[in-house]
Amino acid sequence: MAAPDSSARPTFDALLSPEGQQLLDRLRDFDPADELALATRLRRDHPAGLVSAALGQARLRQRAAAKFGADAARMYFTPHGVEQATRASVATWRARRMADLGVRRVADLCSGIGGDAIALARAGIAVLAVDRDPLTCAVAEANAAALGLDDLIEVRCAEVTEEHTAGCDAVFVDPARRGGRGRIFDPEAYSPPLSWAVGAAARTPYAALKTAPGIPHEAVPDGAEAEWVSDRGEVKEAVLWFGTSAPGTRRATLLPAGATLTGATGQAPAGEPGRYLYEPDGAVIRAHLVAEIAARLDGRLLDPTIAYITTDTPASTPYATGYELTDVLPFNVKRLRALLRERGAGTVTIKKRGSAIDPDELRKRLKPSGPHRATVIVTRRAGAPVMLLARPLAGADGDRDGSGNGDGDGDGSGDAPGS
Repeated sequence: MAAPDSSARPTFDALLSPEGQQLLDRLRDFDPADELALATRLRRDHPAGLVSAALGQARLRQRAAAKFGADAARMYFTPHGVEQATRASVATWRARRMADLGVRRVADLCSGIGGDAIALARAGIAVLAVDRDPLTCAVAEANAAALGLDDLIEVRCAEVTEEHTAGCDAVFVDPARRGGRGRIFDPEAYSPPLSWAVGAAARTPYAALKTAPGIPHEAVPDGAEAEWVSDRGEVKEAVLWFGTSAPGTRRATLLPAGATLTGATGQAPAGEPGRYLYEPDGAVIRAHLVAEIAARLDGRLLDPTIAYITTDTPASTPYATGYELTDVLPFNVKRLRALLRERGAGTVTIKKRGSAIDPDELRKRLKPSGPHRATVIVTRRAGAPVMLLARPLAGADGDRDGSGNGDGDGDGSGDAPGS
């Protein structure tokens, strides 16, 4: 929930004027490398302040394209709004779940620039979007109008803790989880606190409370369904659902496919390495559903505390990335360097879990060269450091960041695969 700041409101209003719109149209496909020369030309015909605001908005739209796709070119943003807004694919998934529950009107509390409100409206749900910052509210209103959704989205500038949700059959709360010192990990230090959001949830038939993906399981309220959502292999959020048919459930959802998993949250057995290795998606690990995947794969853990599953036969699952193992050896840099040189591996993906090693530093020590690719997994087996050489199974996304330099720890979810 952004702190109130009305100082930038007049500048933003100027962007909505005919002159401001003309400037934004001219900047739709601008190249940031030409910004200085372009700004000089534009200032000959337009006020310098308006030109600066338009250029800033154009930059924000380009940044926002990663989250909002083609819509970003028509939307309006603040720097904080771009950073904190929910990715459109995730917001769309959540809105679809609300629509499936039968929600018709939702109070979107801490609504920000309106990213979630847009997804909810597109799902056919009327939205009361509440935020306390006048500029943020103005941006949300402009976004609703720009996307033709202003008939479904009502924006209200108010303190969410003082707002009544009468007439709404659901609330969605997205509290601020960053402060002056960075991320906030204690749910009671959110703004507003998680306990307040749980209280707000109790006043409507349905609710969805967005939290950080690292929320401790013991902080999940009784009666809530907890869903961890990843998008293209990156864990984005956890959502606490109230009013669903599965209270107390732990769920992992993988986008864009929409695969969603529930099941046992116990401890998987550990055993000897087989021919294949599976790395569960981060949402599966966060939801403590590794044991469920291990059972479905007829597999076991390499180590009781590490979320790597090994099997003797290949299997297909959307919830884990599969590899065929070629070597399982005690960790030794000299031996690893010799193996990679012997196999002509010049492009090396280094993944690690349960190891303090720095992948970039290890890559420098390995000095890979050659025409082939290799995947190296550094982890533990029965408590001892090991190195695994592997190749992704057909169709597997073995290097999710696309760089060839992936570090499998992702969102800090490498360990604790059990309950």
